[in-house]
Amino acid sequence: MQKSVHPNIYLFNPTCEYAVANGNASWHPNKILQKMEADLATLPLYFAAETDVVIVPQIPTTVFFEHLQKIGVTPPVFATEKELKNNPPEQVGKLQPWGWSPAVHKRLESFKPRCTDEFKTSPVFMWKAEFRELYSKKFALQILRQLTHKHPSASFIGENEITEICETQDQIETLLAKWDKLMVKAPWSSSGRGLQPITKQPIHEKVWEKLLGIVKEQGYAIVEAFQNKELDLAFQFELKAGEIHYLGTSNFSADKKGQYLGNSLNGLPDDLDQDVKNFALEMPALIIPALKEELGKSKLAENYEGYFGVDTLIFKDKTGALKINPCLEINVRHNMGLLSLYLEKFIAPTKKGRFRMFFNPKIRFADFCQEMSHDHPLVLDDQKIVSGFFPLTAYSNATGFGAYLLV
Repeated sequence: MQKSVHPNIYLFNPTCEYAVANGNASWHPNKILQKMEADLATLPLYFAAETDVVIVPQIPTTVFFEHLQKIGVTPPVFATEKELKNNPPEQVGKLQPWGWSPAVHKRLESFKPRCTDEFKTSPVFMWKAEFRELYSKKFALQILRQLTHKHPSASFIGENEITEICETQDQIETLLAKWDKLMVKAPWSSSGRGLQPITKQPIHEKVWEKLLGIVKEQGYAIVEAFQNKELDLAFQFELKAGEIHYLGTSNFSADKKGQYLGNSLNGLPDDLDQDVKNFALEMPALIIPALKEELGKSKLAENYEGYFGVDTLIFKDKTGALKINPCLEINVRHNMGLLSLYLEKFIAPTKKGRFRMFFNPKIRFADFCQEMSHDHPLVLDDQKIVSGFFPLTAYSNATGFGAYLLV
């Protein structure tokens, strides 16, 4: 990554969608999400140049620096928020939180006067109320409808299965009668949180409470037909001065409830069905030009600058034919799929790997790392990982969340 004359300031705040939904600049995530942000605070280092600054709750140990050097990473400057506010750089390039929200604007406010003029004229320099809608799944749905109408393809999800917006219990019940199984989502949420699959009827009272809670809190729920999923793909882009640049495709995995687990690196998993693999490889050429055209005319191109990812879903329809939802969600922020593209350069080109998140309330990340390093010793060739386990985030005995590579 090219060196910036003025350091950029990075901050890991993956709860930005919740902050956008809430809209209050003083919003804070709950205890467990605060813990996740703190434990994974070093993650932006893989995007940062060595002169850049990454805000962390505590400075990693020299052991972590030595560990990064094994794969040729010269880490950026790590600083606590307090230190940085007391002793800020004279000039700052860009502010680079994981994602924007009214809360993170307030948090980074004191650095704004030091930013370059270029950044001060960027659409992300100030928060405006109308940006809120760009972060909702309703915006992704608008783009999906445009794709299916203006760029129709036999590979795309059927018209009768396109996502709907529900504001009442009756509307959800109507879709349940139509589709039989549902995936209900909060309009503003990320990494598979705020999801509720409905695969059994009648719907349990507790589940109704959750669904109607989403409607009450966020105004409506996003309701999809529950599909027979084969593969999750995400197209990664960067938006600069109204121009959309395609960066690559990432393949991620999620559990049965839709919670994010991790990404495949250096291509699709070997155990994937050949038909699915072939279909997946044809999709970028079909979807990316259409996405660039529709998003290029949208409010996103006017009001945003930075990275974003478009999640898609490959599934088998009722006849067993492969189909794709070409715009399931739009993540207007840094995201794990984007990070996985950056991480591929640390793996030997002929090898496949996995990027994974770790959380287990019964096991500390430090103990997990010790066990995995023993079972999957690290093998390097010219600073590239040939095989083995490599923790990506700094940890201490108090760390619960972590991220790692397994090759």
